[in-house]
Order: sequence, then C-alpha cells, then structure tokens
Amino acid sequence: MTERTESAVRLLILLAIGTMAGAAAFTHVHDLSVAHGQPHWIGWANAVAVELMAIYLGLELRARRRARRPVGLVASLLVAFALLSLAAQVAEAEPSVWGWIVAAVPSLAFLALVKVVLSNAPATPPAPEPDQPPVDWSEVPEKITPEPEPRRPADAVPPAVPAPAAVLAPAAVLPPRGVVQPNRPHVVGIIR
Repeated sequence: MTERTESAVRLLILLAIGTMAGAAAFTHVHDLSVAHGQPHWIGWANAVAVELMAIYLGLELRARRRARRPVGLVASLLVAFALLSLAAQVAEAEPSVWGWIVAAVPSLAFLALVKVVLSNAPATPPAPEPDQPPVDWSEVPEKITPEPEPRRPADAVPPAVPAPAAVLAPAAVLPPRGVVQPNRPHVVGIIR
C-alpha cells in the first residue's frame, strides 16, 4: 500500500469515526436538553454549540501549536466541552456500569482522535534570532585545528608583548546613529 493510499484510508476512518461520534453526541445533548424542558430547536442549538465548539477548539489548539503560541486556555476549554458532551451522553445512558461505558464511547473516541491528530503536528526547526541570518541546520560545521607554535631555541629572547591597545566600546552599547545630536556634548552625566 502506498503512502498516499494509506493517508486516504486514515482520513476516511477518521471522518467515519468523527461523523458517528458527532451524531451520537449531538443526539444525546439534544435529547438531554429536551428532557429538561428546552424546546427542540434549543436542544439542537445546544448540541451544535457543544459539539462544534469542541471541534473548533481542537483545530485552534493545533494552529496555536504550529504558531508556537500559548495553548493553555484553549486546551482547558477543549477538555471542558468534551466533558460536557461526555456528561450528556452518560446522563442519557441506562443507569448501569455498562450503560455508562457504552454511552461514553463517542466522546472518548472523539478525544482519542483529537489526541492522535494533534500529536501528528509537523516538527519545525527553531526560528532564527531576529537579528541573526538564517542558519542551514543540515550544514555540518568544519572542524578547525590550530597549528602548533614553532619551537624556539632555549637561548632565544621571548618576543616583546605589545602594550594594550585602547579598548573600544562594542557597537551594541553605542546609541544608534541620529539619536545623539551633533551639536550636543557627548559626555555622560551632563544634563542641560
């Protein structure tokens, strides 16, 4: 099986499970809303709000991860809406352990799909620093070995050490050009 065919089969399975889980969850949320006094159209509105909000939050979570933005609030809301859907499904179930387990399957399947899909986010190389040129991560740096110093005879005079040169301030601490006016003194601490 080719990679393209495998991807298509995975997508079909994902859509089938998502559609069935969504239909069951929509129905349970609708039925619970109607059973507690809401008109049918509000029951459907509640179902649409709960289920589509969970789907949207899953997509938003993936987009934020790709953009390297914080995901805490979105992830919390996703869990809250998934638990709300799960609670509606369990409330509509037969009051037994197996009834609750079977009723929870659509929400658990949805959560499992969201986890699998979100964990497949492509890895991106680290972004370069804003003032640095982009780095080719596939390039291997060349190793440089220093050449050994030539040996001096024992009676030779060691070379003279030059006097230290004036230390120049690095450009990073100097103000940008145009900030200091040419007719103003450049002495720190003088305020006029």
